[in-house]
Amino acid sequence: MVNHTMIVSFDQPLPDTELDQYLADIERVMLDTGLVQSVAARRHIPIPGEEAIPALIATAIVQVAVADTDTLAKAFTAPGLHEVIDCWQSRHPYKVAWANHEPLV
Repeated sequence: MVNHTMIVSFDQPLPDTELDQYLADIERVMLDTGLVQSVAARRHIPIPGEEAIPALIATAIVQVAVADTDTLAKAFTAPGLHEVIDCWQSRHPYKVAWANHEPLV
């Protein structure tokens, strides 16, 4: 199994309802591919002072589990995925850092 973990950082703070919708949209579109074993999307839990660190600070974390790297590549070409990403990017720009890795636990 391979996990694809994304650190999503919106350029500007989002209202809670907007962030909830983003997380739901990403989960739905990934599950709709029929290729993923699981999807988990959660809010970042901020701590005081982290904004002083010169790093990409998450707004949310999304983790997608797939069977292997070939399946992951197929999932990212699935219909609808880039439409969801493009829609959100046009409304609320964000950056993403990610890592592909074996399960951590």
